[in-house]
Amino acid sequence: MPSWRPPASWRRIGAIESHAAGEPLRVIVEGLDPIPGGTILEKRRFAQERLDGLRRGLMFEPRGHADMYGAIPTVPVTPDGDLGVLFLHNEGWSTMCGHGVIALVTVALEAGLLPAKREVRLDTPAGRVTARPRQEGPRVRSVAFENVPSFVVSLDDAVAVSGFGEVRYDLAFGGAFYAFVDAASIGLALTPERFRDLIAAGGAIKRAVQATRDVRHPREPDLSFLYGTIFTGPAMTVGADSRNVCVFAEGEVDRSPTGTGVSARVAIERARGRLAAGAPFVVESIIGTRFAGRSVRELRWEGYDAVVPEVEGSAWITGRTELYFAPDDPLLDGFILR
Repeated sequence: MPSWRPPASWRRIGAIESHAAGEPLRVIVEGLDPIPGGTILEKRRFAQERLDGLRRGLMFEPRGHADMYGAIPTVPVTPDGDLGVLFLHNEGWSTMCGHGVIALVTVALEAGLLPAKREVRLDTPAGRVTARPRQEGPRVRSVAFENVPSFVVSLDDAVAVSGFGEVRYDLAFGGAFYAFVDAASIGLALTPERFRDLIAAGGAIKRAVQATRDVRHPREPDLSFLYGTIFTGPAMTVGADSRNVCVFAEGEVDRSPTGTGVSARVAIERARGRLAAGAPFVVESIIGTRFAGRSVRELRWEGYDAVVPEVEGSAWITGRTELYFAPDDPLLDGFILR
């Protein structure tokens, strides 16, 4: 019914749908008022306090699904910024998202939200992220982004996890904090067939680590939380160096190799002496898609030996969506089944 229009009382949200290495990104482009705040963290706090029902409606069923991910572009908050961004998912509002940067920049340039440019400077809750798209005509073939300083908090820690006994893990930051666990050490394979087992184990490990230590960002209290568990293992395809499977938020499984996770992996591999400065580190996902990471420089940052990682990957636009919110819909804020 191409002539049908919703009643004026219904809320309408316009989005461009995309994915980066298989992980979805719903980019909200119409229907939202400007989000107030002088910094991106202030905008994030406003969204947490005032827009969380909308987040659930956009991410949850019946308009989304348990593993949906989204981005809300905002005006930049720095003098030289091109775009601000808030990331949202099934649990709340993320601090940084690597696949989201790759997909957002692809959408912004291919759909004309931004003019063509060699660099896109993004204001994220974790800090400045500089993206460098590789364009061929109207198509963005790949996006490489220089992430915030990434660092290792600790290596070879151990925690007791119900059902698994003592689990050894590394704690590292790549825009968000992750506990990294060798999958084989707890009897798991990083394959789609073990999807449910990985969710259960990832959640149990995250809860155990949260219960036994404080996770503190050296600058921003808003970033001081454990985002998820990343299981690591050998690559399963030729040309990759490793495999990452990230279980984050409320049991979401990243279909991509996880851009912030690859950033933190680069910091771990450098700390362990297994990766040369500037050398590529190709990480594959649970479905075999890839991001390439490397350390572009190293620095002493807030008491940590840190790296500035670059992560590169590709994204595709998959559609345009108009989402409607009828005021009398009993499922206005959505629901989730996991």
